[in-house]
Amino acid sequence: MVHNAYDSFQLLTNCPARIDAVESYNSKLFAGCYDGSLRIYSSPQSPSSSEELRQESYLLETTVTGFSKKPIVAMKVLASRELLLSLSESIAFHKLPNLETVAVITKAKGANAYSWDDRRGFLCFSRQKRVCVFKHDGGGGFVEVRDFGVPDTVKSISWCGENICLGIRKEYVILNTANGTLSEVFPSGRVAPPLVTSLPSGELLLGKDNIGVFVDQNGKLLQTERICWSEAPTAIVIQNPYAIALLPRRVEVRLLRSPYPLIQTIVLQNIRHLVKSNNSVIVGLDNSLHVLFPVSIGAQIVQLTASGNFEEALALCKLLPPEESSLRAAKESSIHTRFAHYLFENGSYEEAMDHFLASQVDITHVLSMYPSIILPKTTMIPPPDKMVDISGDEASLSRGSSGFSDDMESSSPRYFLESEGNAALESKKMSHNTLMALIKYLQKKRPGIIEKATSEGTEEVISDAVGKTYGASDSSKTKKSNKGRGTISLNSGAREMAAILDTALLQALLHTGQSGAAVELLKGVNYCDVKICEEILMKSKNYPALLELFKSNSMHHEALKLLNQLSEESKSNQSQTEMKQIFSPELIIEYLKPLCRTDPMLVLEYSMLVLESCPTQTIDLFLSGNISADLVNSYLKQHAPNMQGRYLELMMAMNETAVSGNLQNEMVQIYLSEVLDLHAALSAQQKWDDKDHPPERKKLLSALENISGYNPQALLKRLPRDALYEERAVILGKMNQHELALSIYVHKLHAPDLALAYCDRIYESVSYLPSGKPASNIYLTLLQIYLNPKKSAKDFAKRIVALGSFESSDTTKMMESVLSSKVKGGGRSKKIVAIEGAEDMLRAGLSSSTDSGRSDVDVEEPMEEGNSTVMISEVLDLLSQRWERINGAQALKLLPRETKLQNLLPFLAPLIRNSSEAHRNYSVIKSLRQSENLQVKEELYKHRKGVVQVTSDSMCSLCNKKIGASVFAVYPNGKTLVHFVCFKESQGMKAVSKTSHGRRR
Repeated sequence: MVHNAYDSFQLLTNCPARIDAVESYNSKLFAGCYDGSLRIYSSPQSPSSSEELRQESYLLETTVTGFSKKPIVAMKVLASRELLLSLSESIAFHKLPNLETVAVITKAKGANAYSWDDRRGFLCFSRQKRVCVFKHDGGGGFVEVRDFGVPDTVKSISWCGENICLGIRKEYVILNTANGTLSEVFPSGRVAPPLVTSLPSGELLLGKDNIGVFVDQNGKLLQTERICWSEAPTAIVIQNPYAIALLPRRVEVRLLRSPYPLIQTIVLQNIRHLVKSNNSVIVGLDNSLHVLFPVSIGAQIVQLTASGNFEEALALCKLLPPEESSLRAAKESSIHTRFAHYLFENGSYEEAMDHFLASQVDITHVLSMYPSIILPKTTMIPPPDKMVDISGDEASLSRGSSGFSDDMESSSPRYFLESEGNAALESKKMSHNTLMALIKYLQKKRPGIIEKATSEGTEEVISDAVGKTYGASDSSKTKKSNKGRGTISLNSGAREMAAILDTALLQALLHTGQSGAAVELLKGVNYCDVKICEEILMKSKNYPALLELFKSNSMHHEALKLLNQLSEESKSNQSQTEMKQIFSPELIIEYLKPLCRTDPMLVLEYSMLVLESCPTQTIDLFLSGNISADLVNSYLKQHAPNMQGRYLELMMAMNETAVSGNLQNEMVQIYLSEVLDLHAALSAQQKWDDKDHPPERKKLLSALENISGYNPQALLKRLPRDALYEERAVILGKMNQHELALSIYVHKLHAPDLALAYCDRIYESVSYLPSGKPASNIYLTLLQIYLNPKKSAKDFAKRIVALGSFESSDTTKMMESVLSSKVKGGGRSKKIVAIEGAEDMLRAGLSSSTDSGRSDVDVEEPMEEGNSTVMISEVLDLLSQRWERINGAQALKLLPRETKLQNLLPFLAPLIRNSSEAHRNYSVIKSLRQSENLQVKEELYKHRKGVVQVTSDSMCSLCNKKIGASVFAVYPNGKTLVHFVCFKESQGMKAVSKTSHGRRR
C-alpha cells in the first residue's frame, strides 16, 4: 500500500436477509434482499437534507416487504429524474422518495444486464440473445425504440455515445443503434467473463481477465498502456482519479494515470457488490455494508510527498477545487521543487530542471546548487550556505485546508544540499550533464525574464523623456547598464534577474565547450555582467566572445584595442596561422562599419591602425560609412600625413564626383610638394633635367591635366622660375592662358608635338561647349607664335609678370631667359634679338585670359617682316596636319607674303577639295529643297480645286441641322460639312478642354 486513498467504515451489520443489491439515495442506503424486500437504512444523526453518506453507523429506517416477487439483481438511483430503477424478474421504475411504482417494462422479463444513459433518458437491456432500447417520455412512461438481435448471451452492457458496447461470451462488440450493425473489438478473456466499464470521458475500459484495455466509443484502442489488476475483477467503479476494482478477496485502488500504479488494497471477506455513491464507494457483503470514504486530497498529497511519490502527488493537486487555486499553485510549486531536488541528487538532471521550471522557483535558488558559477553581487542571491526551505508556508496551507496531521508533515523527508565541502558532490554539480541540464533550464526561463527587463528599461526611458527622473537621493543607487542602456536603479528586479541569468548561462556554455553558442548569446540582447564575464573570457582566451561582450555593451575602445593587439600578435607569430586568419586587420574594419554613422571620430582614430596594411578596404569604409571626406582628410593630415595622398588617390579612383574641389586642390598640392622636394634634392646634386619624367612628375602632370578642381593661381606661385616648364604650361592652360602655355611648349620646351597635342585637347574640349566660339582659333594662336616668335616671347614675359607667377625682381631674369631661348625654324635655330610691341601686350594684359578658344591677338594684325624670324617649317607642318580644323582664309592672311604657293600645297589642296565638295553638296540640297517646295505648292493647288456640292438636304455633322444658306466649312476629307459657327464653337471647346487638362496635370 502506497498511501490511504480511502478509509473503510462499516455502516451496516447483521442484515436479516442476504443483500443482493445496494444503492444510496442522498444520505440513505437501499438494500435489496434475497427475499424480495427493500430495506432502507439511515443515520440517526444525519439531517434529512443531507445528500451524502456519513461516516456513522446506520440503523434500519423501514422495510418495504414484497418490493419484488423475486430477488433484486441490481438497483440504480436516477437522481436527475427522481426515480429508482430495479432489476428483478423485469425492470421497474419507482418514484422517489415514496417508492410508488411508475412503470414496469414487461418486455424486460428475464433481463440480466442493463445500462442507463442519463443525458438522453435512454435505457438498454439484454434478454437472452436480444438487446432492447427504451426511451423515457419525460413523464411516467417508457417507449420502445429498437430491438436488436445479437450472436450470444450478453454478459455486460454499457452505452458508449449513441452506440452500445456489449460483452458477450467470447468477445466485445459495438452495436450501432442507427442500423443495428455489429463491429468486433477484440476477444474477451478465457478466465473471467466480459466486463464493460464506462469512463467519465465517454471512453470504455474493457476487461480481459486481469487486464483493463482502453477503447474509444468506436472500439478503437486508445493507448498501449494497460491496467494490470492482481486478479480478474468482477466489478469496477471509476471515481476520479482512481479506479476501484472488486477482486475475489479484496478491493484494489489504482491511479487512473500511466503506469496505473497500485495505490491501496482493502481486504474484506465475501464481497459481493461494489457500487459508486455520491461521495464514496459502497462495498456490499452478504449481510453487511462497508463504505469507502475518500481521504481528503490535501492529506493524500502529503502522504505521497512524504513517501517520495511526487508524480502522484502532482496529479492529485489538479483535483483541488477551483476556489483553492492559490493553495493548489503553492502545493504544486512545493512538490515540483522537492521532486527536482530528489531527481537532481539521483542523477536525473534534465528532469530535475523541468520540475524546477514548473515550480516557478527563483533562478537564484537553482543557481545556488552550482557554487562554481560566479554571479553578480546583488541582494537577490541567497547566501550559498543556506537553501530555501520550501516546506513551511505551503505545509500550513495544506494542513489548514485538508485537515491532515502534523505527524504526516514532520515525517516528510527533505531533499536539500547538505554541504559545500563535499568535493565529490561539487564535482558532480559541475559535471557536463548537470551543466547541460542547467543550460536548457536557463534557456527556457530566459525569454520571459529578458522581455520583462526590456520592458522595464523602455518604461524608464519614457519616464526620463517626460521628465519623471529619479531624485538626487536615488542617483547614488545606480549601476552601469548592460547594452549601453545608461543607468538602472539597484531595485530594478527584472534587469538584475536578467543579469544573473545571462551571466550564469554564459559560464555554463563556456564550461561545456559551446563557444559558438556563447558568441550567439552575446550577439543578441543580453544583460551579462561585464566585469565577471570579461575576467572569465580573458582567462579562457575566448577572444571572439570577449569581443562580442565589449560590442554588446558599447565598449568599442576596449574591443578595438583587443582586436589590434590580437592582429599584431598574429603578425608577429607567423606559425599561428589560425589566429592570423581569425584576427586579421580586416576584422577591425568590419567592426568599425556600423560605427561610421554614430561615432565617426572613433572610426577615424582606429582606422589609422589598418590604413597602411589595408588602404583600399579602409577607404571603402570611409566611403560606405558616409564619413565626410573633408573630416577624413583633415584627420589624416594631422595624424597620418604620409597616407593623405594615398587616401585622396583612392577617393578619386573610386568616386571622383564625390571629391570636392578643396580635396582635389589638396591632392595636387601634395603631388607638387613631392616634385619640389625631388627637384631640390636633384638640383643640390646638379642632376636635375627638366626633360626627365620620374614617377612623381608623371603623377603630377596627370593630375594637373585630368583634375579640374584645384587652384591654378596658387600652384603657379609655387613653381620654380627655371624648371617644371611643362607643369607651368598645363597650369596656364587651366587658366585659359593658351598663348602663354603654347609659348612655353614652343620656346622653352622646343616641343612642337606637345604644342600640337595641347591645341588638339583645347579644340576637342571647346567643340563640346554650346558657346558658339570658334574652336579653330587655338590653332591660329599657335600659328601666330610660329610666325612672330619675337612678339610671343615678349608677350610671355610681360603676362607672366601680370599673372603674379614671379616677383618683380625676377622679371628681368625671366625676360632674358625667354629672349635667349633657342627656337626652331626652317630646320635651324634662330635667336630673338629685339623686343617690340611691348605696349600692345601690356594693353592686352589679362583681357584674353577668359577666352578658351580665341587667339590672344587680332588675326588682322600685320606680320612683322624684314628681319623677323619666322618658324616657317613648323607653320607648314601645322597647316598640313590640321587643315580641316583651321579657318583657311584667316590662316592665309597671317602668312608672310613671300610664302611660296608650292609649300602651301599640302594645306590648300585638301582644303579646296573639301570646300568644293561642300559647295556641291549645298547645291544639291538647295535643288532638293526647291523641288520639295514645288511639290507642296502643287498639292496646295490640287486641294484648292476641290468642289463641294451643298443641297437643301445637306446636314451639319455637329448640330445635325440643315446647312441651308448659312456659311459652312468643309473638313479636309472633302465630305464632312458643318456650319461655320458650329465649327468655331467646337474649336473653342477643344481649346478650353486642353487648357483645363493642362491645369489638372
